[in-house]
Amino acid sequence: MKKIVLIGDSIRMGYDKYVKEAFSETAEVYYPTDNCRFATYILRFVHEWKKKGEWPDDVDLVHWNAGLWDVPEILGDEPVTPIDQYAVQIARIDKRLRLLFPNAKIVFATSTAVQEEKFGPVFKRKNATIEAFNAAAIKALDGTGTVIDDLYAVTATAPEECHSDMTHYSTPAGIERVGGKVIECISSELEIEAKAVNMDTFYPEAYPKKVIGN
Repeated sequence: MKKIVLIGDSIRMGYDKYVKEAFSETAEVYYPTDNCRFATYILRFVHEWKKKGEWPDDVDLVHWNAGLWDVPEILGDEPVTPIDQYAVQIARIDKRLRLLFPNAKIVFATSTAVQEEKFGPVFKRKNATIEAFNAAAIKALDGTGTVIDDLYAVTATAPEECHSDMTHYSTPAGIERVGGKVIECISSELEIEAKAVNMDTFYPEAYPKKVIGN
């Protein structure tokens, strides 16, 4: 059995169990119960999630994302995390993951698109900002061997039935679209097969609303 770790914000929390079920016959899938939030939060806590979750050292692949907590513009201010700082932290996380999981392929997933017109005047996410942060992350990871899984591309064109709110893709159609892209990427990188997940009987992890956030 292959060993896979999924790390990321509430977008990951929407598809983690879906991916786990899809690979139930070919891989063991691990992920934290925590919302991994900001890039800096991942850098601070990833070693603790590994210890708490008893994730093995011989993980074959780590699939991770960070960005949607870094890009918000609050009360008309600049993004919470300056883009240059974000790029630095992305590179540091990549290095940290390679230290913790020396045999693993590393996959970075771009941050997903939002329905920006649905945000209020106080708290905003903008797709142009997300695109800029994604580009900064990809540039920061250039030359590392990290694989890019472009979740932004599959969500930028997602139909309405994929959206559970302006940020998330927790509807059955959304889970299949985003989770399906993750599965496709992992299957290709590890050369393993995934089974179909019956969405009529599938339920995502029951994370509390306060953990999922905005």
